[in-house]
Amino acid sequence: MSEAAPRRLLLLHAHPDDETIMTGGTIARYLAEGVDVRVLTFTLGEEGEVIGDEWAQLVADGGADQLGGYRIAELTRALAALSPSGSAPLRPRFLGGAGHWRDSGMAGAPSAEHPRALVQAGFDDVVATLVEEIVAFGPDVVITYDNAGTYGHPDHKLVHETTVAAMPRVRDRLATGSSRPPKVYESVSERSALESGLAAAAGRVPDGWTLPVADDLPSHADSSITTEIDVRDFVEAKAAALRAHATQVTVASSGTEYALSNNILQPIFDREHFILTSPGRRESGGRETDLFAADD
Repeated sequence: MSEAAPRRLLLLHAHPDDETIMTGGTIARYLAEGVDVRVLTFTLGEEGEVIGDEWAQLVADGGADQLGGYRIAELTRALAALSPSGSAPLRPRFLGGAGHWRDSGMAGAPSAEHPRALVQAGFDDVVATLVEEIVAFGPDVVITYDNAGTYGHPDHKLVHETTVAAMPRVRDRLATGSSRPPKVYESVSERSALESGLAAAAGRVPDGWTLPVADDLPSHADSSITTEIDVRDFVEAKAAALRAHATQVTVASSGTEYALSNNILQPIFDREHFILTSPGRRESGGRETDLFAADD
C-alpha cells in the first residue's frame, strides 16, 4: 500500500521578514508536523530601512544598494530557525528567481519608478509566473494577504491581487487532472488578540519604544476570522526567526514583543489568524484550528 502524499503549504510574501512576522508560528508548526512547506517571496526587500549602524550603508537610498542580498541571508537564517532541529532547514524561494523583481518601497516613493520594481512589472507576467509556481508545487493550502496588503504597502497589495487573479487559472489547469484546487487564506491579525497582547506588554515597554496609537497596527474584527492556528509551542522559534531579520526587526528581551525601525511595539502572537476565502468561508462549526481541515 502506497503512502499518502505529504500535505503541502505555500505561503506568499512580499519581502523577507514578512513570512516570520505574519506566519512564523504557522510555518514552524506545520514543518514540525511533516508538512511540505514552501515560502515564496516576491522581492528581496531592497528598499527596507536598516536598524542600527552596522549594516546601515547597505541601503538603496544613498547607500551601496546591497541590502537585498544581505536580506537573503537573513531570510535563510530565519527559515532555519523555524525548521525542526535535526532536519534539513527550509530554504528560501523567490518568485521568478532571486532578484527578478525589486522591492517597490512605500506608496509614493521614488523607488516605485525603478524599472525592476514589482509594481512596474506586467501584471499578467507576475500572475503567469505565480500560476506556474502553484501548479508545479501542487499545494493543498495557499496563504496570501488581505486586499489592503495588511498595511497598504504596494507590494503586499500586489501579492494579494496576483493571488486572486492566479487562482482561477490554477483551477482551470487542475480541472484536467486529479488534483484539487488549494484552499486560499488571507493572513491577518485578530483585533482582540492585538488588544490583549498590547495590554499585556504595557508594563514592559523597552526604552525608546512606544505603544501604538489608534490605527497604527491593522487588525480584523474577531467575527471575520475563520481560522485560528495555535502556535504556542513555537513562539520561541518565531522570536528566534525575528531576531534573524536583525536589519529590520528588534525583539524585546521578554521574547514576546518586537518592533520595526519605527520602534512601535507589536506583540508576538501565540495564535495566528486567517480568513478562508476559497473554496469559501465555512458556514458552521466555528473556527478552524487546522489549515488542512476538510471543507464543510
